[in-house]
Amino acid sequence: MLLKLLALCLFTFLIYVPIAEARIRHYKWEVKYEYKSPDCYKKLVITINGKSPGPTILAQEGDTVIVEVTNKLLLENLAIHWHGIRQIGTPWSDGTEGVTQCPVVPGDTFKYQFKVDRAGTYLYYAHYGMQRESGLYGSIRVSVRDNFTEPFAYDYDRSIILTDWYHNSTYEQATGLSSKPFVWVGEPQSLLIQGKGKFNCSSSSLTAGTCNTSNSECSPYAITVIPGKTYRLRVASLTALSALSFQIEGHNMTVVEADGHYVEPFVVKNLFIYSGETYSVLIKADQDPSRNYWMTTSVVSRNSTTPQGLAFLNYYPNHPRRSPPTVAPAGPIWNDRAPRLNQSQAIKAHHDFIVTPPTTSDRVIVFLNTQNEINGYRHWSVNNVSFTLPHTPYLIALKKKLHHVFSQTPPPEGYDSVNYDIYNVSKNPNATTSNAIYRLGFNTTVDIILQNANTMNVNDSETHPWHLHGHDFWVLGYGKGKFDMNKDPKNYNLVNPIMKNTVPLHPYGWTAIRFKADNPGAWLFHCHIEAHFYLGMGVVFEEGIDKVGELPSSIMGCGPARNPPVQSNLQPQTQSHMSLDATDKPSSIMGCGETKGFDKP
Repeated sequence: MLLKLLALCLFTFLIYVPIAEARIRHYKWEVKYEYKSPDCYKKLVITINGKSPGPTILAQEGDTVIVEVTNKLLLENLAIHWHGIRQIGTPWSDGTEGVTQCPVVPGDTFKYQFKVDRAGTYLYYAHYGMQRESGLYGSIRVSVRDNFTEPFAYDYDRSIILTDWYHNSTYEQATGLSSKPFVWVGEPQSLLIQGKGKFNCSSSSLTAGTCNTSNSECSPYAITVIPGKTYRLRVASLTALSALSFQIEGHNMTVVEADGHYVEPFVVKNLFIYSGETYSVLIKADQDPSRNYWMTTSVVSRNSTTPQGLAFLNYYPNHPRRSPPTVAPAGPIWNDRAPRLNQSQAIKAHHDFIVTPPTTSDRVIVFLNTQNEINGYRHWSVNNVSFTLPHTPYLIALKKKLHHVFSQTPPPEGYDSVNYDIYNVSKNPNATTSNAIYRLGFNTTVDIILQNANTMNVNDSETHPWHLHGHDFWVLGYGKGKFDMNKDPKNYNLVNPIMKNTVPLHPYGWTAIRFKADNPGAWLFHCHIEAHFYLGMGVVFEEGIDKVGELPSSIMGCGPARNPPVQSNLQPQTQSHMSLDATDKPSSIMGCGETKGFDKP
């Protein structure tokens, strides 16, 4: 009888244990270089557990994710950013070398631990130098909590990451960018869909054995669909340079999510997507099932020589490598800006999930996107200031009050909007470099106006996707030409603006965003084009640093934070994130990572 009662109690306990209880998702990764042929051309690629793209992180809203990363790159440091994860309470896990942590040195293991507090589509990738474009990237898919119904229905869920691909190493690219005369990285050789592309191996300049179109690693990526079913495609871009258009032959796409927020649904044939953005689109497998269909991606906003990226939408039971019977449809005209701007303006919050922004802001900062030269070296800049990183990460320096390690002179909050001509090449005689940061009042509301302008080339204004770490922001509006502080704010969308973490700034235009400075820490805001950020196109925001908890010792160990000097009147140290040569790094950055056992501060 006693055994029966115990069994009954145990059964009752199991019934009433909350199924939705948050879980811990634990991953162990080894990061190293391996030879891969993602577009049939063999080169060294940074892999996670032997793969690129890396494994998809699957979690449910409220779960804790733990990723133990071992750096086996031998000669390179490492940091991994969890794009779109706000890191509330864990700013040291943002994975931004120079801002929130010291890099993970070769041989060390570093543990990232954070909570995924909101369902949606997110990304991870390397955030040290220009390593992202070497193949270290992957998807994060956070499902909704139990008993929650999303505002759309689908049968199956798939993730697709779009990237561009260079055959030169990041070291070769960085050398050219840092040289005098300046050497641009050029257009990518290929576009990859979920890590697969196709390069023309017939080029006479190729060394024998370096390119092989029969290699299974570069066979076209295929998504197999069952006729009549609806599919949620989580489409993300992690390009190093290119703005893209994504399309599926014969199928419309209904946009339902952007950067983790539900969208008032709208239908597109071409999805314009910029580096760092994520979208969910719904497609219905309702076409002729006897054939397969092309999925293609094309470069827009640049007169690129890069061929289309090609993949298959495979209707079951067709063979997934069975080529569609048609020629792959061409993408949209590269320099037609109107449809790109129209799509940006069409994205509104779903009517059942509107988070209304504050009606006014406490502070307005204007960021003029400029290109200039300083001492003969080419830079990308914000308000003519090219951003550099100090030896000691800002989060550590701010928490430990190491004021001498970065400039305390506030950076500019605007530019001479009256006299600056955004349509012509400017000499920008006041251009400079700095590692100063913007101090934001905690819990205040901040408006950022991104203003585009001409580059140092005639009739050239580039698309800039801007990504904010640690926050989502409301997109208040887009416009053409120069932002008018008196007129344009009157047309802000304060009714149903979408919230995002990455937003495009279109050529010769402006973008206005608003966010709450309510996440204690130090947060990077930067252009997501690799070469642009490498050349200084970014800023750092500090907010509520006194509310940040005790820093883990594992993020320490570089710059003066390792052995803080007694003197407080030292000159600010600057170390640009432009240097990628591991042999050129100061020894003071070595020795961080939790295996080193630094004393807690």
